[in-house]
Amino acid sequence: MIEQLRNIAVFNSLSDHSLHEISKHIEYVKHKKGTIIIHADKIEPRFFILEKGIARAYSDGEHQQITFWFGQSGDVLFSFNSYINNSPGYENVELLANCHLIQIKLSDLFLLYDRHLEIANWGRKIAEKELIATEKRLIDRAFKGAAERYREFLDQSPELVKSVALKHIASYLGVTQVTLSRIRAAHK
Repeated sequence: MIEQLRNIAVFNSLSDHSLHEISKHIEYVKHKKGTIIIHADKIEPRFFILEKGIARAYSDGEHQQITFWFGQSGDVLFSFNSYINNSPGYENVELLANCHLIQIKLSDLFLLYDRHLEIANWGRKIAEKELIATEKRLIDRAFKGAAERYREFLDQSPELVKSVALKHIASYLGVTQVTLSRIRAAHK
């Protein structure tokens, strides 16, 4: 099991001892496309690693869903509010393909943090990385035009463009589907 975990980028920095400790608490699960694994307004007691597949995080707006994050193989999926405050989250996380996930109960993860400094630092680094990515998305949305955000999205995640519905990409970029179609046509 340690070798299987070692093949997932998020685990690369951990020693075999820490991987062994984590492996005692994880569960491998499979879910079908369309499954909502994290629900808004509920405390999410689990932390997920997307071993294989694609997911998106979104919030329900007044008239539409607003996608604000995409996850791919190797990414972590969790509700920040549940993880940090043990409070209901504001996001839904939907699987956009049939997915293989690793899950661990937050209570087990926090116990590992208390007992193993290396694992606690690993968890801190994951949270910091996600915070920086969130900050970048916020700043990009405020200061970059939609066409520039689309080009960067293409450069960073070309496989998502092929497998994610355009309505989700448009929402993520903060534009309508019509505007995204125009941007895509001009980009070709």
